[in-house]
Amino acid sequence: MAKKDITFTEVDNTIEETEIVKKDFLTTYAKPIIYAVAALVIGVGAYYGYKNLIKEPKEKEAAEAIFMAENLFGKMATTGFSKDSVNIVLNGGTLDGKGITGLLKVASNYSGTAAGNRAKYLIGAAYLQTKEFDKAISFLKDFDANGAYQTDIKKNMMLGHAFAELKKTDDALTAYKKAATVNTKDEAFTAEALLTAASYAETLGKTKDAIDLYQELKDKFATSQAVQSGDVDKYLARLGVTK
Repeated sequence: MAKKDITFTEVDNTIEETEIVKKDFLTTYAKPIIYAVAALVIGVGAYYGYKNLIKEPKEKEAAEAIFMAENLFGKMATTGFSKDSVNIVLNGGTLDGKGITGLLKVASNYSGTAAGNRAKYLIGAAYLQTKEFDKAISFLKDFDANGAYQTDIKKNMMLGHAFAELKKTDDALTAYKKAATVNTKDEAFTAEALLTAASYAETLGKTKDAIDLYQELKDKFATSQAVQSGDVDKYLARLGVTK
């Protein structure tokens, strides 16, 4: 396949045999990740919040400031994202008579706290949802997962989506590959990252990369759904690799 610039919302319809281009890639790959962000971050936040509240008075203040916006983000992850709610999450406002401090303010006013750091991750996810990809990249890059491996994987996956939408294909593929190396002991998340990276490489016409990534998925994560279903063998065969 010849290399071409693509986005996940507009892909080359001539590559009909490739499953990934039959769907909206952002819907298939990015939205489930955004929805998963809330549970991961709030869980991490509960741990670091408890750990740090005893140490730093500012941590308590930051945790209180982020609480409403973080919970609204979590609710949207369940019920769906709306433009107005995302705006409140980012910039603050009033919802159901309750004042909400925006995540942008939390990140700015409480830099160096666990909540301030966590806000950057949620901001990145929110900007990915609003298709403000440069802003998403900036905040996601500035977020430190602090050893929370699943969160780090999701961070790099979201970076991949943002870069891909901006047609920065090399950066996108690098981010997807990085997501697959964060913690290879986490089979479910790593297998997901490998499949995404392989599929994206294939859409770019990077056949060797795609084959290597599909093969790695097959060899190292044989119990993953994509391998068990026979899909990975189908994708390899499509690229000329047979059992």
